Amino acid sequence: MTEHAGGTGTGTGRDEGPEVADGDIPPQAPPQGRKWARWTRRTALALVLLLVLPVLAAEIALRVNYTGDPADGARTRNQDAIWLGHAWVDGRKTDADVTALARRLKGTGIRDLYVHSGPLEHDGTLPETDYPRATWLIEAVHRALPGVRVQAWLGDKLATESPDGLRLQRAATRTAIVASTRQILDAGFEGAHFDLEPLHSGDRDYLDLLDRLHDVTESRNAQLSVAAHQIDPLPAFHSFWGTVTNHPKWWSQAYFGQVARRVDQIAVMSYDTMQPLQSLYGGYVAQQTSLALEVTPDSTDLLMGLPFYHENRFGHRGAAETVPAAVRGVRLGLSRTDADRANFGVALYVDFAATEADWTAYREGWVR
Repeated sequence: MTEHAGGTGTGTGRDEGPEVADGDIPPQAPPQGRKWARWTRRTALALVLLLVLPVLAAEIALRVNYTGDPADGARTRNQDAIWLGHAWVDGRKTDADVTALARRLKGTGIRDLYVHSGPLEHDGTLPETDYPRATWLIEAVHRALPGVRVQAWLGDKLATESPDGLRLQRAATRTAIVASTRQILDAGFEGAHFDLEPLHSGDRDYLDLLDRLHDVTESRNAQLSVAAHQIDPLPAFHSFWGTVTNHPKWWSQAYFGQVARRVDQIAVMSYDTMQPLQSLYGGYVAQQTSLALEVTPDSTDLLMGLPFYHENRFGHRGAAETVPAAVRGVRLGLSRTDADRANFGVALYVDFAATEADWTAYREGWVR
């Protein structure tokens, strides 16, 4: 018989508490380090889920957005455009090239050529030596492609994310860009097409510049067009992405609308989307088309960009961002949002990187 704790026998003479049966080990508090590690793992998992689940839900939504059948009438309205490289105005192209271009564009919906004629200097000026063969090109295109307009594609890197580049916040720079636009219109171009990047959503200086530019182009019966950033795929996504990467990339839908109301044409750069699959890319383009249609006035030509180039780098997977996927996405977005929209088209980027497969996909998917 075992004596009570605290007795003489086998006890120690100290109050040891209740006896413990063989095999029973009293619970012990985990060491502080283990508790911290467990908390860290749980917090990390929660953060991963917080980030992954919305992205996964968004990707599923894009895949669903790619389903269904476009309306039969969701095809070219003969308002399309193509970006052309600098070789067309610097002396490398000849009459034979214009003849080949005319043959290529015959029977398509292309009405505007955005011909690279810059870039602008960081102070907004434009050397005339940048486009020595502009007059030849414009006259040759008018002969070979009656009704097709030739616009000067002007752009520059903005000093929004690095110290080097054009600074729109400087009034003198904006004034110089207006003067450069008068200069290219004097050279015979029928419009000015601006591609300024990276341009952050909400930039008021850009809106001021567009107001001033439109006064000039309207007085000359010329076009003012811009290449536009993509629209937030999720509300305020540009703010989140800008905080994480210092590169907002997207515009808010409201800001896109503010830009669209100030120009004659707005072409969405609907490529470099970070989508890994054709179905997700096509769904993304369908979404971008709908978002843009919702805020672009009927008086402004809205064009959705098609990727006529083939690269593999961060943000762009060539096997995913294809012309067939983009065309289907455009047609789906148009069908669902504003199927009868007249001032609508696609813009092909870019002539010198295009393949026969790209041209065939454009013709069969959009023009036919």
